[in-house]
Amino acid sequence: MNKQIDVWDYAGHIMKNIGSGILLTTCKDGKVNSMTIGWGQLGVIWSKPVFTVLVRESRYTKSFLDETGVFTVNVPLGQVDKTILAVCGTKSGRDMDKLAQLGLNTVPGQKIPVPAIRELPLTLECRVIYRQEQDPSAIDKACFDRFYTMGTRNEGDYHTVYYGEIINAYIVEEANQ
Repeated sequence: MNKQIDVWDYAGHIMKNIGSGILLTTCKDGKVNSMTIGWGQLGVIWSKPVFTVLVRESRYTKSFLDETGVFTVNVPLGQVDKTILAVCGTKSGRDMDKLAQLGLNTVPGQKIPVPAIRELPLTLECRVIYRQEQDPSAIDKACFDRFYTMGTRNEGDYHTVYYGEIINAYIVEEANQ
């Protein structure tokens, strides 16, 4: 059984952990894929609680999000094995089953067909309510130069911003293990 939570009671914890990395998990045709994210925000849009995430055009996860429109955000409650964040942040689900390789355990989603990750138990279940491709001309020059210019590994690899309505929030409990 999972412990239902009020996302706002954990907002500070979620935002603090984004800086060191959390997981964004998607599922399509029975295949689960997680990627590390270090950018995101909690907020309220159209009177709905949302988690906003940016996903680069080149990422395998993007096709999952575009086709399914649902995702989970997976946040550690204590120390997280940095290998999890490293592998999910540098390897592609196109080439490997990251969850199997890392020995991560999934727990079925409660309201969406995307699982939680037991090892990062604070879970937000989200449904995309808006998406927007970046307009490179509208990006602040300093940010553009740092994240998108020639010579960077991400040259021209812009993001799509996904606003996910948080439709469920819980902590995967130890009893599920």
